[in-house]
Amino acid sequence: MLRLCIAVLGALLIVAPARAQTEVKSPTLDAVKKRGELICGIDTGIPGYAYQDSKGEWQGLDIAYCRAIADAIFGSPAKVKYIGVTSKVRFSVLQSGEIDVLIRDSEHTFIRNTQLGLDEPADNFYTAQTFMVRKSLGVAHTKDLNGATICLLTGTTLETNIADYNRANNIKINTLLFDKPEEAFAAADAGRCDGYTDDGGSVAAARSTMKQPGDWMFLPETIGGLQPLGSFTRMGDEAWTRLVKWVHYAMVAGEVFGVGKANIEQVKASTNDPDTRRLLGLEGDFGKLLGVDNNWGYRIIKDIGNYGEVYDATFGDKGGLGLPRGMNNLYSKGGLMFTPSWH
Repeated sequence: MLRLCIAVLGALLIVAPARAQTEVKSPTLDAVKKRGELICGIDTGIPGYAYQDSKGEWQGLDIAYCRAIADAIFGSPAKVKYIGVTSKVRFSVLQSGEIDVLIRDSEHTFIRNTQLGLDEPADNFYTAQTFMVRKSLGVAHTKDLNGATICLLTGTTLETNIADYNRANNIKINTLLFDKPEEAFAAADAGRCDGYTDDGGSVAAARSTMKQPGDWMFLPETIGGLQPLGSFTRMGDEAWTRLVKWVHYAMVAGEVFGVGKANIEQVKASTNDPDTRRLLGLEGDFGKLLGVDNNWGYRIIKDIGNYGEVYDATFGDKGGLGLPRGMNNLYSKGGLMFTPSWH
């Protein structure tokens, strides 16, 4: 009898955790489902990341992530309300609960994770602070900017990086601050400053908006070290943060596993690879562990695309800004993008 009781107790100890894992409790996810749409905080408008096309439709890398999260939850990438927020107020808007997630070309930093109490689910774009100047300025390196005035956004790490660079090199790069990217772009184009600085993706976007893009050049040096950009969620809702994180990894996994929009149906019908099958919802109940259905990964790749496809359409050479993949290539191709194991 004693042996029987021990055996039953042991079985319960083994089974109970597995059952507990399927009980996803997320106030944010519950609120999103009840509302019927995701509220996604994005940039007010910058090519590559988030901008409105000629038809008024939002496009860009960050927009693709908003759509992918909505697709995972609702089975429709269209169930998103976009809220444009400036760099100055983006984090307070998230903290207040006005948005469900912030995906706004924002750098993951120590202070934002600790002092601001925000989670940083995943890095979706790697870059570094870059300078774009007029060719007529006659400078070849960042140190040559002593005395120059550079346009940039307020409320970012850009100011701190320039201040640190000035002090380290005993020079003075002056700054002209703006709340919105489009204002900074226009000021640079109008000659109010000698150049523009931001992360590499944003600088490529800025150049694309100039009246004469060929009049501008990128300086070869970057400052401030590596800048990993990505999504932000409110701390305290781990289940919601996990969902946002694995949406990113699903997009990267699609590229790693060789699954894209064009071949997803063929792969789904024929693959025997366990990881691919779990990604596409054919086994594993992975969706239920995130609080969504098991077809979430399949829908994201079919409707939005894998990471490589999204990059090409936004920053790359297939409809994007023509920015080389570089650090944003897969780890197997010399980049930093990877996916954890799917088991």
